[in-house]
Amino acid sequence: MGVKLIPAKPNLRTRSQVALFVSVTVAALAFISAPKLAGAEQAGVNFNRDVRPILSDNCFACHGPDENDRKGKLRLDTREGAVKSAVVPGSADESELIKRLVTTDEDDLMPPPKLGKKVTPEQIDILKRWIKEGAEYEKHWAFIAPKRPSVPPLKNPAAAKNAIDHFVQARLESEGLKPSPEADRVTLIRRVSLDLIGLPPTVEEVEAFVEDTSPFAYERVVERLLRSPHFGERWGRHWLDVARYADSNGYSIDAPRQIWKYRDWVIDAMNADKPFDQFVVEQMAGDMLPNATIEQKIATGFHRNTQINEEGGIDKEQFRIESIIDRVSTTGSAFLGLTIACSQCHDHKFDPLPQKDFFGLYAFLNNADEPTLPLATEEQLAAAKEIEEKAAAYIAAIPEKDPEIWTKLRAWEEKLPLGERQAMSEQVRMAFDVKPTERTEAHKLLLLTAFIEKGSENKKAQSDLRAIRAKKPKFDTTLVLQERAKPRRSYLFVKGDFTRDGGEVEPSVPGVLHPLKPTGTTNRLDLANWIVDRENPLLARVTVNRIWQQYFGRGLVETENDFGTQGSLPTHPELLDWLATEFMGSEGSKNAWSQKHIHRLIVTSATYRQSSRGRPDLEQRDAMNKLLARQKRLRLDAELVRDSILTASGLLNREIGGPSVFPPQPDGVMNLGQQRRAWNVSKGDERFRRGMYTHFWRATPHPALAVFDAPDSFATCTRRNRSNTPLQALTLLNDAQFYEMATLFAGRLLEMPAENDGQRLEKAFQLCLSRKPDAEERAILQRTLAAASQGNTREGAWTLVARTLLNLDETITRE
Repeated sequence: MGVKLIPAKPNLRTRSQVALFVSVTVAALAFISAPKLAGAEQAGVNFNRDVRPILSDNCFACHGPDENDRKGKLRLDTREGAVKSAVVPGSADESELIKRLVTTDEDDLMPPPKLGKKVTPEQIDILKRWIKEGAEYEKHWAFIAPKRPSVPPLKNPAAAKNAIDHFVQARLESEGLKPSPEADRVTLIRRVSLDLIGLPPTVEEVEAFVEDTSPFAYERVVERLLRSPHFGERWGRHWLDVARYADSNGYSIDAPRQIWKYRDWVIDAMNADKPFDQFVVEQMAGDMLPNATIEQKIATGFHRNTQINEEGGIDKEQFRIESIIDRVSTTGSAFLGLTIACSQCHDHKFDPLPQKDFFGLYAFLNNADEPTLPLATEEQLAAAKEIEEKAAAYIAAIPEKDPEIWTKLRAWEEKLPLGERQAMSEQVRMAFDVKPTERTEAHKLLLLTAFIEKGSENKKAQSDLRAIRAKKPKFDTTLVLQERAKPRRSYLFVKGDFTRDGGEVEPSVPGVLHPLKPTGTTNRLDLANWIVDRENPLLARVTVNRIWQQYFGRGLVETENDFGTQGSLPTHPELLDWLATEFMGSEGSKNAWSQKHIHRLIVTSATYRQSSRGRPDLEQRDAMNKLLARQKRLRLDAELVRDSILTASGLLNREIGGPSVFPPQPDGVMNLGQQRRAWNVSKGDERFRRGMYTHFWRATPHPALAVFDAPDSFATCTRRNRSNTPLQALTLLNDAQFYEMATLFAGRLLEMPAENDGQRLEKAFQLCLSRKPDAEERAILQRTLAAASQGNTREGAWTLVARTLLNLDETITRE
C-alpha cells in the first residue's frame, strides 16, 4: 500500500539518490539496446528519425548552419551541401563522409579525436544504408505543420477511455506489452486533485469517491476540479515559471517591484479557460489591441518580468538592450520551443536560425517603452498628483526656513553608506554622480527630497510630509509594455556586442518557419499574431507537450525546451500531432485553443489513470517508462509541499490573488544579498496563504522554495528539476514555518472528536496521505506516540507525531 511509514531521514534520502542513480544507469543501458521508441516499426532508413540525430550530434557544430564558423567549407545540414563534396548518393564506398568516419588516420578521422566524440559502428551502418538508398534529406519534423493522424485501432478497444489510449496502447501492443491496471481509487483522487488544483483531497472527498460506484464518478471529480478557482493557481504557477515571474528586480540591488496584478491575470485567464491564442496575443501585445482594456495592458507584464539593473554608474541603454535580448530568448523558448538565444552572437550551430533571424525578432520587441501602469480612476490620479505637488512645495520651501540645510545635506551625502545610496531611485543616484558645483536646480531638489525623506536628522519634516500624504489615495500599480509612436532603430550586433553596429535590421520572423502574413504593418502585434497562426508548426506541439510533461514527469518530446535538431525525437509522434491538432481545433469551434479541454482528455484517459507500481517486465524493456505502460510517482513542486502541509494541518487560507505575503523563514536570510531587506512576517491568516503567493526575492528567495527546486526567475523555466537532498528533510523537520504548522496540526488533532488516540492517529494519517494506515504503519505510529509521551507534555508528544507525518516521503509525493 505505497511507501511505508519511515521518516525521511537524511541518510535514507542519500541512499535513495544512489538507488536512483543506479536505476537510471541500468535503464539507460537497457534503453540503448531496446527497439527504437519513435517509429521503430517503419521500414528502411528514415532521415529525421535515424540519420539527422547522428549528423547533428557529431557534424553540425563544424559543418552546419553557421556559415562564419564552418570548417572546410563543408555543409552537412543540407543535401545540396552534402552531395557537393562529401556524399555520393547510391554509393557509400565512394562517399568521403564514410571514408572520414572509418579511416585509421587520426589526421583525417572525423569527428576529430580531440573532440571526444566517436560515431559508433551501428551509426556508420545507418549512414551507409541511407546513402545507398539515395541520401535523401527531410525537413526537420518539428518545422512541418502537424497533420491530424488517424486514431489507430486496438486489439482490445475496451481498455481505452479516449483517443490518447489508442495511440499509447497501440504502441504497447506493437512492443508486446500491456498497460498497467487502473490505480486504486484513493490514489486516483489524490493524484488528480494534486495535478489539477495543487491541493490534496479532503478526507470527506476521498470517502465520497471511494463509496461512489456509479460509472462516471471519476469524471464528475474531474469536472469539479476543473471548475475550482484553485485550478488557475495550480496551472498559473507553471506559466509563471515560463514568464520568469518574481517580486523583485534582480541584479545586486534587487529592489522590490509591484507586478502581482500580472500574476493574478494569469490565474484568472487559466480559470476562465481563455483561448490560448488569445492568452498569447494579450501577453505579447495586449496594449496594441483595439480599445485595449486595463486587463489586456496588465497582460503585457509577461515581458516586464525581465530584471532591472539599478546599480550606480551603469550604462542604462546596455541594460535596456539586455532586457530586449531576454524577451527574444523567452519568446523563442515559451512559444516556439527553440533555442533562439544561441543565435544572438552568431548563426545557430545546429538549427537553421541565422543571427539575422534573432535580430529580426529583436526589432519587433525593441519598439516598446516600459511604463508603470497605475490601477486607479482619473479622480484618484488627480488627487494623488495634487498631494505630491503639496509635498514637493513643502520641501522646496525648506531652504528659506533653514539656510543651513545645504550644509547638512552635504555632510549627510559624504557619510551615506554605498549600499544605502544604491538602494535609492535611479534619478537620485544620477544626481549624486554629478559634481556639487555642476548640479542643476533639479538635481538639488532631488537630493534635498532624498535627504528630507531618508535622513535621521529630519524627524519634524518627515512627520509633516506624512501628514500631507495621509490623504493621498492608495492604489496599486503594475509593470507593462507600451508601443512607441516612433520606432527605435534596430541593428545587428557584431558577435553579440551592442557597441558594434552590424547594420540596420527590420522586423522579421525566422525563415525556416511560416511566413508573416502581410498586414501593412510589422509591429509587435503582427509578431503575436504570427506566433498563434495555425500554420505555426511549433506553438501547439510545444504547449501540449509541456502540459503532458506535468502529468507524466516527461514530455512526449523529452527536451521540452528544444524542438530543434538537437532535441529529442517524440516517443509517440502521432499522439503528439493528434493532441496538437486537437488543441488548435477548427476555427471557431467550442474547444479551439482550450487548455482545459486538453487537461480533461489527459486526466480521463486510461493512460493517466494507470497504477505507478513497478513491473518486472518493464525493468529491462522500458525502465524510464517512455512507452507509458504505467504512471510515475512525482514529488510535489516546492509551493505544493507547503500547500499540502497547510491543508493537512487545517491552516490553509484559500483566498485567491492579491499582494504577495511573507510567511516565516529562518533568521538572517535577508542578509545574504547585497542589500539587507526587511522580512516582516505576515500576520493572521495571511501567513498561511498558498506557496505561490510567497514574496519572491530573486537574490534571496525563501529557502523552503529554493530547497525544493523552485526556479530562480532569472530566466524562463520550462521544466523544474526534482532533486532529492538531505536539506529537504531538514527543512521539513526544522524550518520555522513547518515547525509552526506541525504544532498547530497537533492542536487540531487534540481538539477533534475521537474515542481514543488510535482514531486520532488514523485521522492524522489520512489528512497527510489521503489513505488509512495499514497494520504495520498503525503500530509504528502508536509506538512513536508512546515514546514521545515519556517525559513530554501531551501537546509535545502529538507535535512530534505531527512532525513525523508531515516529513514522510509520501506526504510530499503525488501518490
